[in-house]
Formats: sequence, structure tokens, C-alpha cells
Amino acid sequence: MSKLKIAIQKSGRLNEESMRILKNIGISIDNGKDQLKASARNFPLEVFYLRNGDIPQYLRDGVVDIAIIGENVLIEKGQDLPIVERLGFSKCKVSIAVPKSSKSKSLQDLEGKRIATSYPNTVNHFLKLNKVSADLHVINGSVEIAPNIGLADAICDIVSSGSTLFKNGLKEIETLLKSEAVLAVSPKISNESKTLLDTLQFRIQAVLKGQNSKYVLLNAPNAKLNTIISLLPGMKSPTVLPLAKEGWSSVHSVINGNEFWAVIDALKAAGAQGILVCPIEKMVV
Repeated sequence: MSKLKIAIQKSGRLNEESMRILKNIGISIDNGKDQLKASARNFPLEVFYLRNGDIPQYLRDGVVDIAIIGENVLIEKGQDLPIVERLGFSKCKVSIAVPKSSKSKSLQDLEGKRIATSYPNTVNHFLKLNKVSADLHVINGSVEIAPNIGLADAICDIVSSGSTLFKNGLKEIETLLKSEAVLAVSPKISNESKTLLDTLQFRIQAVLKGQNSKYVLLNAPNAKLNTIISLLPGMKSPTVLPLAKEGWSSVHSVINGNEFWAVIDALKAAGAQGILVCPIEKMVV
């Protein structure tokens, strides 16, 4: 039986979070330190640990079938590669920053200036869209030091928490794009591997839906039951069970994490009591 081949960043935060989601979908991987390739024990999956910037070409050539990769890397090096799932972790943005002492306050202020970056394609495209002409210095590595050593007037790099910019005396003036980890697919994936991908994607979706939802249990006076139920979308409809105390019911439902506090506030105002909230590990719909 053939194996589904997946590329994952060799090291760093994206590697850790990619391995975590594989573990959460029940895949056990035997990977020793500094291994470049490993196999799953309980799923026909082979993991390739690669440099992030090399992954788009491996996908394009069909060396791997799928990859967990930062969307920012695909925009820079693999816009022809399809994304089948947005994974919601390793969120960051690609931004232009200048020294705090700089008089530049907008992208237009960088006309004719020097920008150091590891994302030349992304920056060039953005500059053309905004009709700004600047001189790019391509750097692989510590881009943020370029202004301090006189190599550039500004940088364009990924920003997560902003602490690296702060430490190097830089400030953001423009955001080019927002990024997160995505599941990308090779154009050369076989039909057999597509079937395995469908199974893998089904499991990932169950985990992501669970992470983005909360299970809620509450007690409701029957006189206010219809109002309280109307506030709870649930998966299809809330579960309602009678309590031992006459005139009261127990209501069980699922709330989307993005709407959580607004719904809880509305439930409390409508007369719900004893509200319990539980995390959901996985949700299959």
C-alpha cells in the first residue's frame, strides 16, 4: 500500500504545532532527533522534514503529496499550489518596518529608499500595486539588523509578537498580508493519495471544529426555555432534558468560540443558571 507523503518544516514553532495537530488526529510518528524522514505507526503516512522555503518546489515536483506550510511562504514561492485547509495556527503577518527614529510613516515615504527582505516577490508585487519604487536587498536570515548596519532604510519580514522589532528599535508602518499555517497539495498527487488525504482532512476538520467550539450545559426555567433555546445555535438544535426540580430543564448545546462571551451574556440575562462550559477535543458533524 502506498503512503501519503507530507512535508513539515524541519524545526521551529511551525514544526512543533504541525506535529501537535498530527498527534491530535491520532497519528503516531516515530521520529528521532535530526531525522529527515519518518513513518507513522498507525496510518499510511510518511513525514519529510524540510526547510520551509524548499517545500513549495517539493510539492510542485511531486516529491511530497501535501505540506503544512506558512501561507506567507506559498504567497512568496508557490502561488500556483492549491490550499485545501486553513489550519488556524502559526499566525503572523508580513510587514514593513523602519527605525523608530525614521521620518517614514507610510509606504509612500519609502519611494527611492532601500528595503531589506527575505520576501522579494511579495514586496515587489505590493510595491507595484501601490506604485512605489524602491531598491530591494534580498537577505536570508536576520533581516531586522539591516537598518542598524546601514544596509537598508526599512525591512519587510514576518511579525508574530513584535518583540523582535522592538528589540531592534523598529516600528511597523505597513502590513502586506496576514498569514497562518495551511495544508497545501501537490498538483501531481495520485488518486490513491487523494483518498488518504480525504481521510486525513476529515480528522483535521474534526479537531479544528472542536478547538473552535465549547460545550455548554445550563439550567433553565421552563417559562423562559424558548427564549434561551433561541440563543443557542447548537449543531442542529440544543438538547433539552427535564430536571428533578419541577419547572426546570437542563439544556445542552455547542457554542462557536468566536461568539462565546456574547452568547453567555445573553443566556445569563435571559434567566439561565448553573452555566457549565467544557472544552471539546474533537467534533464530527
